[in-house]
Amino acid sequence: MIDLNKLEIGGKKMTKAYELKDGTIIINRKLTELDYFVKKFLDVLKKHCEYLIVSGYVSISTGRIRGTEDVDILFELLTLNKFRELFNELLRNDFWCYQGDNSEDVYEYVKNLNNIRFALKEQMFPNVELIPVNEKRKAKYFEFTHPQKVKIEDFDFKIPPIEFEILYKEILLAGKKDKEDAKHLRVMFKELLDEEKFREYGLIIKGELK
Repeated sequence: MIDLNKLEIGGKKMTKAYELKDGTIIINRKLTELDYFVKKFLDVLKKHCEYLIVSGYVSISTGRIRGTEDVDILFELLTLNKFRELFNELLRNDFWCYQGDNSEDVYEYVKNLNNIRFALKEQMFPNVELIPVNEKRKAKYFEFTHPQKVKIEDFDFKIPPIEFEILYKEILLAGKKDKEDAKHLRVMFKELLDEEKFREYGLIIKGELK
């Protein structure tokens, strides 16, 4: 396996893939078009509620090279009034919702903990899949309440604990792409991974299978 933090090319030591500073993982790369899309969405979402980016974008944002059409984001279950404010501001910022253009109609999905999707106007992809969470979704709620901060250039956002994301992909999702994502995270962050956290988080995630 290639150690991304000790890579040398032609005898020249390359920049570290990441560094940990004051609890924030700083990824040393340039922003991509996908990053700018996510940043634009989060610039609105952050004003209205707590959130957590999960799944494929976690691996992509930390250096894994693969395509994706959607970005999964957990968000706290909001009241209708608060959701209406979020929804309308997203519309004003050039997003549209797959489930409809009326906040009250779309809220019927949200209050029942069903996912909704947003993309930029006149586009289908990439899109954001917003996933409402509360205490009933135990594993999701745990990661939601234990965020890990990440920063790429001037873009800062929150993801689950790395150990949790790895196990969630290996145990619950368990598809080929998910396992490859988990492998990337294990290699990329091997210096940060905590075996005690793996044991703790493993019990929480396996509880979802019962």
